[in-house]
Amino acid sequence: GHYCVGRWGGIHADTFSLGFGPVLTSWVDKRGTKWQIAAFPLGGYVKFLGDADGSSRADPDALDEMSAADQARSFQGAAVGRRSLTVAAGPLANFILSAVIFAGIAMWSGVATDRPVIGQIADLPGEEVNLRDGDIVLSVNGTEISEFGEIYEIANDLPDAAPLDLRIDRDGQVQTVTVPYPLPPLVFNVEPLSAASAAGLKPGDLIRSAGGVRLHSFGDLRDAVMGAGGETIPMDVQRGDEVIELTITPREMERLNPDGTIETRVMIGVAGDALVFPQTSPPAPWTALWIGAERVVDVITMSLPGIKQIIVGTLGAENLQGPLGIAQISGESATQGIGNLISLIAVISTAIGMLNLFPLPVLDGGHLLMFGYEALRGRPPAEAVMRVAMTVGLGMVLLLMVFATYNDLMRLALS
Repeated sequence: GHYCVGRWGGIHADTFSLGFGPVLTSWVDKRGTKWQIAAFPLGGYVKFLGDADGSSRADPDALDEMSAADQARSFQGAAVGRRSLTVAAGPLANFILSAVIFAGIAMWSGVATDRPVIGQIADLPGEEVNLRDGDIVLSVNGTEISEFGEIYEIANDLPDAAPLDLRIDRDGQVQTVTVPYPLPPLVFNVEPLSAASAAGLKPGDLIRSAGGVRLHSFGDLRDAVMGAGGETIPMDVQRGDEVIELTITPREMERLNPDGTIETRVMIGVAGDALVFPQTSPPAPWTALWIGAERVVDVITMSLPGIKQIIVGTLGAENLQGPLGIAQISGESATQGIGNLISLIAVISTAIGMLNLFPLPVLDGGHLLMFGYEALRGRPPAEAVMRVAMTVGLGMVLLLMVFATYNDLMRLALS
C-alpha cells in the first residue's frame, strides 16, 4: 500500500524490504528500487528517498545534499496530502486484503438462507440422521415453522435433550422423521492454546460422557465443565468408530462480553457443532465484498474494547499474544483445516492495520497525526521534537513486543 500510492504520487522508493535485520538477498529494479528479503520475517517496510530508515524519519544531511529534482521526488519533498495518502495506504491495504479474504470465504462457504431448508448435515458418530440435503422442514414437534432458526429455538425450550419429530417435504412428498437432538455434545472448533487443545480434542469429536456422567447435549458439557470447578475431568470421546478416553483440566479464562463487562469463567475452549445447517448459496461478488467489509469492521469493533481493558488493567495482560503465541495459534489453526488458517490470516491482517493506526509517532497513525499538525500550522513539528517523539514511540512498541514475548514464554513454561 505504501509503495504503490507513494509511486503513484511521484515519491521514489529506495528500498522495499520483506523482513528486518541482515539482508539475505536483494535486487534492484529498473526504477532504482532495491527489493530485499531480510533475516527476521516479522513484517516489512518501505524506505522512501529522503528517509533515514523504514520509519519515514527524515535524513536532513541526505536531503541537504540532494539536487532540487531529487528533493521533489523525496518523501519529505511531497505535499502533505500526498504524504498522508502514502502513509494511510499501508493500513488500508491490510483492511482490503482482509475484506477480500473474508469475501472469498463467503463465496466458498455460501450465505445461509432463512428458509427452513436442510443443507449441510453433521456427521454424528453412532447416530443416524434421517435427513437429506434439500429437505424442507414444515413443523417441529407439531409446531409449524417458517424460518430455519426456529428449529433450534424449539430444541432449546425442551426440558430434556430429546429427539425431535420433524414433518418434512422431501421431493414433493410430506413425511415425518425422527432426528437426534440437534445440539449434541459435538465439537465444532477447538480454541488454540486452550485446555481442550492441550488434551487432544479435535473438531468432529462427540463427547459421550464427562466425569462419568452421560452427556446428551452441548449444554450438558457446559454444565459438567462449570461444575468441575477447575478439577480434571475424564471424558469418553467418540472419534469416528473409535472411543477414546481423554482427561481435561478446565482453566479460568477472562472473556469480554458485548456490553463491555468482563466475566471470568471455567472453560475448556471448544465450540459446539449443530446437527444440521441451512442450505447456502454463493453470493454475488459485490455482496461477498460487502460481507467481507462488514467482517473487517466486526473484528475492529470487537478488538478495541479488549485493548482498552488491557491498557486500563481490568483485563489480564496474559490475553496479549506475541510472535510465539501467534505462531502457535497459526499452527493449531492449520491442523483444524485450511479454512481456519485463511480466516486467521484475515483477522491478523485486520489487527495489523488497526494497530498501525494507533497515534504513536513511530506508527502510521503517529505520522498522520504529525501531518495533521503540519496541515494546520503550515509547518512540520520541530526536528528535535520529532526525534524525541520517534524515540519514545519506538521504545513503547519495543516494550510491548518484549512484554508480549515474555507472556508467550511464560505460557510455554507453564503448559
